[in-house]
Amino acid sequence: MNTNRRQFLKLTAALTTAAALAGSARGAFADEKIKIGFSQGTMNHPWRIAMVEVNKKFAAENYPEIELIVTDGNNDASKQVADVESLVAQGIKVLVISPLTAQALTPVIKDAMANGIPVLTLDRKVNTEVTCHMGGANLPLGEGAAKFLINALPDGAKIIELQGTAGASATLDRHKGFADVIAGNSKYEVVADQNCDYTRDKAVKFMEDMVQRFKAGEFQAVYAHNDEMALGAVQVLEAAGRLDGVEVIGMDGQNNAFDAIKAGKMSACFIYPYCAPEGIQAAHKIAKGEAIEKEIVLPTVEVTSANVDQFVGKGI
Repeated sequence: MNTNRRQFLKLTAALTTAAALAGSARGAFADEKIKIGFSQGTMNHPWRIAMVEVNKKFAAENYPEIELIVTDGNNDASKQVADVESLVAQGIKVLVISPLTAQALTPVIKDAMANGIPVLTLDRKVNTEVTCHMGGANLPLGEGAAKFLINALPDGAKIIELQGTAGASATLDRHKGFADVIAGNSKYEVVADQNCDYTRDKAVKFMEDMVQRFKAGEFQAVYAHNDEMALGAVQVLEAAGRLDGVEVIGMDGQNNAFDAIKAGKMSACFIYPYCAPEGIQAAHKIAKGEAIEKEIVLPTVEVTSANVDQFVGKGI
């Protein structure tokens, strides 16, 4: 963070504090809205849309005193940094953020904390202290995907891995958890991987290249870091007549993923909580000065053909 930006944030925080004190002196503070900024890294797939919309709906129905200001980083870290600076300038009392990448968002979040603005990170982490982090545990998800695959294909497998956004904490953990489990077992090998940014269109393009590169039977599994990419893989494999004999694993908990499991097109999906309405509930507590844990770990669930009927129609 450069000196000018740090000075800007300090000045903004000081002005915000002064304005709040002046409002209190006028006796109008009780009537003022509590501004909470919600910086979403991207809204390019259903899981992230659900994170925003469910929290917005809950706030509107339960917290009339909250003014929730939402921004969309459009999958661009520099835009998300600018979004956070804009939210700070608007006098927010709490910053809720799902950071696109840790490295890019760490400096601006560090400065917000230093200037007295509490920060709640959802799903993805940054490399600095925050008031609270909320999300599922991504490392065990990757481990669970690898264990599922080993059980499904005990004789071994060549695997294609569709990774999420490069540098995102979720991507790093979902990859590491999977890689750690298959490490040292020569029967399992990732033969190709690509960062597809958690989007279906990029997964489709990469998988189209893969069905050209590898002949039928030369890979037996696709491990995708989310359902959108898994469904993109299913789309390509089905169109090529290559879906039979390939285990496809996704994550998040989309209804169309559950439908694909029910239809035998996907093998497994690991439900990852989208932090709603828990996100706005935690932000409300922070705004009110209530005690909150430094880390809130939400539960995750493995969905396969054995239990999918419990989840059909209940996803995002």
